[in-house]
This record gives sequence, structure tokens and C-alpha cells, in this order.
Amino acid sequence: MITQEEINEIAKNYESYTIGVLGSHSAEEVGMAAKAAKVPVVAVCQKGREELYTRHSAHLFSKIIVLDKFSDITSEAVQERLREMGTIFIPNRSFSVYVGYDAIENDFKIPIYGNRWMLRTEERTAVKSQYYLLEKAGIRFPKKFNSPEEIDRLAVVKVQQKQNPLERAFFYPSSPEDYYAQAKELLYDGVISKEGLKTARIEEFVLGPRFNANFQSYAVKDKFGDFDFVGFDDRIQTDLTGLLNLPARDQMKIKVYPRNEEVGHKGITMRESLKPLVYNAAEKFIRASEKEFPPGIIGLFALQGALPYNKETKRPEFVVFDVSPRIPGSPCVGPTSPEMRRLSLKYELDIRSPLDLCIMELKYAMTNSMVQNVIT
Repeated sequence: MITQEEINEIAKNYESYTIGVLGSHSAEEVGMAAKAAKVPVVAVCQKGREELYTRHSAHLFSKIIVLDKFSDITSEAVQERLREMGTIFIPNRSFSVYVGYDAIENDFKIPIYGNRWMLRTEERTAVKSQYYLLEKAGIRFPKKFNSPEEIDRLAVVKVQQKQNPLERAFFYPSSPEDYYAQAKELLYDGVISKEGLKTARIEEFVLGPRFNANFQSYAVKDKFGDFDFVGFDDRIQTDLTGLLNLPARDQMKIKVYPRNEEVGHKGITMRESLKPLVYNAAEKFIRASEKEFPPGIIGLFALQGALPYNKETKRPEFVVFDVSPRIPGSPCVGPTSPEMRRLSLKYELDIRSPLDLCIMELKYAMTNSMVQNVIT
């Protein structure tokens, strides 16, 4: 496993700095924030998927590297090029999926802005998964059913799509019999696999409006404080969003498996009286991450959840059903969140995107000999 000392030594030998990002997911957001701050940025792309970055958004990047496969980024030749540029990499979901946790933790000897050892927590099958962290933090998350036979209410089954490693295919049984009937159909139609079903998570369905709460956690706390809330978003999904746009009677006419594949985002807001719920959850999560994965969460992260009504407290509660321990990849947050204006006033800077906060801390660390504080 790569050690912190190795990474610090690599960064110590940098004569100048470049921000690095995998050309997918949220690369444009990184490029935009870095360009605005006059920090050079390199996008590492995959052949056949590079056109957005080499043609339409080329003005955001000072350098573009095109590889046969994203995973080739761990080759020594590519890493040497990145080190020559003084690269500090900002991880996104595509980086985790296509490069892989083992390679990131053991082979990718490039400083990362963020906590490389927390990326694996996103996987529900990891020993110290996001649920482990949520439990340690004391944050409410949906009840887990250990087997289909335990299902006694509406549940959601989160199973990997057979053909897409980035996305899951959810289905919603309300009993063991309903589970087996739906699973049989999905298997027959090739939407999921038997292997995926074996490792799927079955949990209660949380009935409430969805709020994906996005935060920036700082490593240089003496300068920027503990964390900032940057805004809410919700996801636009295929084929689910299209199905839900139909009247209920017409939904029943269509045989379709909602794939929950994210194709876009939309900005939302929350009443001020309820916002302390998400602030408190973020603070608990940050403290738990510091204890379980030193030095803790660094940079942007998201607590994706819902706001169901709690019958005991007679108030809504924030229930987290998913954690993104890296850039959430929701470009709508910048243009739609009122927090951008508030953060601009706080820092006396023009904050237009959550990524501006990442670059703000990185640039401060670069110019004050504190890079070792913000990288792993």
C-alpha cells in the first residue's frame, strides 16, 4: 500500500503544480474552477470518449492525455508524465470505477486531493463501507434486510446492472414472494446477473422527498474552518424519471424496469428550519471519518438521503441512503444553489461552483507550502 510519506516525498519534489482529473463524470467542473483560478489542469481521457474534452471543452484544460483505457493511468510512463507536471489529482466516481481501488491504493503514486483510502467506502460490500461509517457517526440510514425472507414492508433492492459497472438497477418488492418474482424477470431479461443479485443490498424504502446534500470538508481548518454546505440536488434518471412523468394509469400500461441510471441533475432547496439536520449529519460524518480513516474526508462529498416524517418526534428527519466520498458530480449545484452567493460573501471571492472551494484550498496550500496537509 502507498504510504503518506511516499506521497509527501513526491509532492516535495514538485517545482510547480497542475490539477489532474479523469476525463469523465465531473472533469468539466474541475477544469472550469481551475481555469478561473489560473491553475493549470490536465484531463486524462480514454480513446473514443475524449471528444468533449479535446474539442468542445478544450479551452478548460492546459493539457490532455488520451489513453487506450482509463486504467492505463497507473502505468509508470503515464505516472511519470503526471509527476513531471507536478500533478495533484482530484478523484471522481469514474476514477474509482475504471481505475479501481486496489490500483489507487497500491499503484497510483500521484498525490490526491482528498482521502484515497476513503474512496472504497462507497462500495456496499467493503468491510468498512459507507454503512460502517454512517453507523459510527450515529447517522440514521435505512434498515437492512439480510435476506429476502425478512422483507416485511416496501423495500428497495440495490443490485449492479449487468452491463454497466457505474449504475445499479433497483427494484421494489414488498414481500419475499414479490422479491423472487421481480428478480426472476430481471434475470430473464438480462438486466441483472445472478452474481450481482448475490451481493445486492436489500433495505427499507424511505418514503420522503430526496435531498442530496453536498459539502466541502477542509484540511486547512485554521484558514477555512471545518466545512461548508454548498447546496442540494436531486437526480434525473433513465427510465425512472420518464415513467414518473406519466399519469399512474398510463404507467401501468408500460412494462419497463426503472434503471435508476443518472443522466442529469436538478437543483432543489430546503426550508431553513430543516437545514440544521443536514449540517449536523455532515459534522458527525466528518468526525467519524477522521477517526476511522485519518486524516478524514478532504474536499467535496455528498450525503444522499431523504426527509421522511418521523412519527415519534412528529418532525421530518434526514435519512442517508448513499454517500459519495469524493466529488459528487452534480454541475447544477453551482448555478442553482443560493449557497454560492453566501460563500462568495464569506470568502470575499467569486464562488460560482462547489469546485471553486476545492481549488481555493488547493491554491492556498500550494502558495503557502502546505500541500502535504491536503493530499494523500
